[in-house]
Amino acid sequence: DERPRALNDMMGGVLEIRREDILKMDVPPPPFISRSEELWTEEEKQIFEEYEKKVKELNEGKEEYRQFLRNEWKKLEASIRETTQNFDKIVCKLSEKKLKSEMAIYQEELKIVNLIYALLLDEELDTREAGLHKFLMKKKKEKVTLYPVFLRYGQVDFFLSHPQSLEHDFIKQFADIPHDLLEELFHLYSHRPETPRTETLLDTANPYVKRSPEDYQDALSLLMKAMDELDNPEHMPSGLDQSVWERFCLARRNKMESEELVKWKALALTDMQACLQRSVDENEKMKSELENTFQELTWLKEEKMKLQQNVIVQFLLKQGQVELDSTQIPEYSDAVLIDRSVVEELNCALAAQGEKKITAMIEFKDFSKGIIRLEWEHKKMQMQIQDLKEKARNIVILPISKDCQLFLTVHNYDTHIAQHLAGMEQSLGVMDKLHKKNVKNHQKKVRELKKCIRLKEEANYELSLQLKEMLVSVSERMHIFEAADTRDISAKITRQRYQEIVKQKYLRILIREQEKQLAILQSEAE
Repeated sequence: DERPRALNDMMGGVLEIRREDILKMDVPPPPFISRSEELWTEEEKQIFEEYEKKVKELNEGKEEYRQFLRNEWKKLEASIRETTQNFDKIVCKLSEKKLKSEMAIYQEELKIVNLIYALLLDEELDTREAGLHKFLMKKKKEKVTLYPVFLRYGQVDFFLSHPQSLEHDFIKQFADIPHDLLEELFHLYSHRPETPRTETLLDTANPYVKRSPEDYQDALSLLMKAMDELDNPEHMPSGLDQSVWERFCLARRNKMESEELVKWKALALTDMQACLQRSVDENEKMKSELENTFQELTWLKEEKMKLQQNVIVQFLLKQGQVELDSTQIPEYSDAVLIDRSVVEELNCALAAQGEKKITAMIEFKDFSKGIIRLEWEHKKMQMQIQDLKEKARNIVILPISKDCQLFLTVHNYDTHIAQHLAGMEQSLGVMDKLHKKNVKNHQKKVRELKKCIRLKEEANYELSLQLKEMLVSVSERMHIFEAADTRDISAKITRQRYQEIVKQKYLRILIREQEKQLAILQSEAE
């Protein structure tokens, strides 16, 4: 165990130092670190500085390795995320491919199911039609042909009415016999002998019962045997002649034969009527069955025609081609498959009809505008007519002035007007010259007045100066007067002052009038 222990002591249990072992590394502290720094020597301080440098370098290496590990971790995360996204994309593509494959498979299966359903339905309809045809053939074979049974009603009536005629003939034939004997003979004539009844066994398999002539002959022979007993002379009434009795027996035998024949004919007629009724009932039943069969055959043909025309067509619609108002899928069982060209033709026809309608509406609008314009022009013309009528009325009422009379009387009105204008222009020229002359005179007067005004202003200025001096002197004299209290001097001064005031007032009025005249002259000059 020396080698593993040496390996653990020297190399930490590994032969090669790995980079991640730097996190496990640690710098051993010096032994004197437990003492205080004041007791350290210079060498110990240097050793401690080297220790700190090694610790710092080790920490920096650890931090670099941690940063390296973080970067590697981020790279691994990015690669894992990218791999996951690529895997998700591949899974999505595979799922879409699977969905499309299943959709195609289901579509083909649906087509196969529809085809099988159509084939089975067609086969079932064919089988049913074949069965109905077989049924019809069977019914045709089993059909009973009813032959017309012609009953000779005249003969039957004859046979039915024959006994009465025989009785009348009997009375006529034996009219020569006394009445009491005739009644007795008639009673014997009407009496029918008793004969044993023969029962006829009907063959149930054959609906037509045929009574043979042998049966009729047997019954007739039995009747004749019974008549032999009645024809015995013992039964002859007393007092009757033998020849009459024989004739009576012969007539009675004829009557009995006739009655027996009528009886057998009536039985045959009854059998024929019963057979006819059974045949009619069977025929009606067969007719109803045949009608039902034909109706079912017609229905089968219609169903086959519908199956051939109303074909189930499977369409693969792209997403977004069909818009639905709701999430519920509509029912297309009664849908009709129409060619796109038909729809496009209908759309073109609708567009053409729409354009025609728009054109017609525009024409109608223009026509209505034209009608409104014509109505407006009509109203305008009516108003113009009214205005012209009013003008004509005003012209009739209007008084004619001299100018109008001159215009109406003078032939060359334009030349007359031109001459008049020329005369007016000459007079205007003369008036203009006169006006200029007057303006010059007025301007001269204005200059003179301005000169006078200037002189007056100078005089007024001098007078104002004198007035100021006079006011000063007046104030001085007032003071003197107040001091001296002399009334004579004050009266004289008052009179002088009044005269000066009157003079100033006159001058002011004169200046105001001159200013007005000057303003008038300036306005005329302008």
